[in-house]
Amino acid sequence: MGTAAAQTPVPGAPQVITAPHYGDTLFQFYQGRSFAALTGLMVSQHFKRVSPHDDEAEVLRGGLLLGYGLHDEAEAVFARLIERQAPPEVQNRAWFYLAKLRHQRGLPEASALALSRVAGRLPGTLEEDHQLLRAQLLLEARDYRAAAAVLRALQPEAPKKDAPPPSTALLYARYNLGVALVKAGDEAEGQALLDSVGQTPGPDEEVRSLRDRANVALGFAALAAKKPREARAVLQRVRLQGPQSNKALLGFGWAAAELKDPQLALAPWTELAGRGAQGGADAAVLEARIALPYAMAELRAYQSALQGYRQAAQGFEDEQRALTESIAAVRGGEFVNRLLDANPEGSAPGLGVSPGMGRLPPLPHAAHLAPLLAGHGFQEAFKQLRDLQFLQHNVQQWQNNLGTYADMLDNRRRAFEARLPAARNSRGAAELAALAERRSALVAELARTQAEGDVAAFANPAEQALQQRIERSRSTLKAAEGAEVMDAAALTEAAERLRRAAGALQWQLSQTYPERRWEATKALRGAEATLAEAREREAALVRAQQEEPARHALFAERIAQLSARITALQPQLAGAAQLAQARLQDIAVAELQAQQERLGVYAAQARLAIAQIHDQAQFARRTDAAAPATESNAR
Repeated sequence: MGTAAAQTPVPGAPQVITAPHYGDTLFQFYQGRSFAALTGLMVSQHFKRVSPHDDEAEVLRGGLLLGYGLHDEAEAVFARLIERQAPPEVQNRAWFYLAKLRHQRGLPEASALALSRVAGRLPGTLEEDHQLLRAQLLLEARDYRAAAAVLRALQPEAPKKDAPPPSTALLYARYNLGVALVKAGDEAEGQALLDSVGQTPGPDEEVRSLRDRANVALGFAALAAKKPREARAVLQRVRLQGPQSNKALLGFGWAAAELKDPQLALAPWTELAGRGAQGGADAAVLEARIALPYAMAELRAYQSALQGYRQAAQGFEDEQRALTESIAAVRGGEFVNRLLDANPEGSAPGLGVSPGMGRLPPLPHAAHLAPLLAGHGFQEAFKQLRDLQFLQHNVQQWQNNLGTYADMLDNRRRAFEARLPAARNSRGAAELAALAERRSALVAELARTQAEGDVAAFANPAEQALQQRIERSRSTLKAAEGAEVMDAAALTEAAERLRRAAGALQWQLSQTYPERRWEATKALRGAEATLAEAREREAALVRAQQEEPARHALFAERIAQLSARITALQPQLAGAAQLAQARLQDIAVAELQAQQERLGVYAAQARLAIAQIHDQAQFARRTDAAAPATESNAR
């Protein structure tokens, strides 16, 4: 359960996501950014932004927590889903994850009980995981036949030609079951399962490695059953350059030895013993170093055998010294740092998503540590250290962000204080009152014009100028009539033209009156809306003068609290990282010391073989020396 992706719910049919924040969480998750998905989801849940996907979001959160090993938090999430009577499909997934969680905690009975509460099939590939967990629980209960029945139901024995190949998880389950059946004495069924895995096409390196493991297990089982020919047949399937090739070469040679054909064992053992020059203390390589002279001795090539044993013993002593140097280098502290430098992948994506370690650091005799790469315990400890370093980096980044936020808040406070006097001295409220009075006067004037039908009140400047000319013309005509400067006919004609002009103007004003009155009414309504907005802005400004200092203080307090929390977390993370580093060093030292112990055993065997060959040679010399004396006595 190394990654969160392995724990999160797998959707069935496509679903429509109506909550954008939940959709963003799913996007982050499917991009492999599990840490960002989890933290973003928790924030969205806090602000209630994931409805109507609340139950699905909880299942996702529980799965992510479970993937990170936060068992207590994950169990609480799933228990709440069950208690609040979530939909059946959600409860089924919750029960499944509870079963998986309890299995990880070493509670098989509680896990089986939770698994029994799952009703119906789970969506997508979760159903296969469900059945594989059932099979695993049956294996641990030593109910091998029931486990085999569950696995057979997952993959028919005679699949169709176009059927998809079994999943990697199913192949691992078959392998484990096959080994368990062989150990339990049901060799026929166990070997049949291992044989099916050993002949599975390998689409990737993981499946090919598992196939080699199955064939090696079959080969050594055949050797234990005194069936060397069958052992050679299955060991020939193993790749010559794969991770299981050393064991296969060793077993291939011992199968030849069992067939009483030591000459046939020379080729695989010579190849295997030659791999010791690459460094390291692989158990199969070490055994081959003394198996090769054993085969020579069986061929009665005693001188070559003696030389081979001496070379092996000297090589073991050299390896012992090299291992001692490697142990000192590991304990010196540079091992972990160089290991991290040699495997930078995964430091950026986030918590729980690193791909593991694949390269050894440039240390003296680094090949001694190669077996660690295949160790699950060391890989998990390495991932934990890298996760702790990611958390340290994340916390430090937030510490820097808080400093930036504090600077932003300080700039905002100073800008507010600089603008506050001008805002307080502004005559916004008085000006708004004057504008409101002006609008009220205009409203009254509009009402008067409507009541009196005063169309002239809406005249534009040109019309007003024309109206003034008409009034002046009337005054001029009236004065001319009194002064008798014009004859009556001319006065009558001028008065008629003036009347027509005044009538035309009045008609024009009457025609445009409805439109102009509507525009005036509309403008006054707009003025009212503008005044209302201005009043709101003025009120907001007044509130800001009163509330903004308190808001600044609240933000400052929040930043200080978060900074204090981060400051408290940093030494805790540093201490945990130191412990993780020490644990890595302890695992590495334990592996190197185990190699030293194996070397000691093989060195003792080599010295014993050398002594035996010397004894045989001395016995042969004594026998040869005694033969002439016996002949002379006979004469």
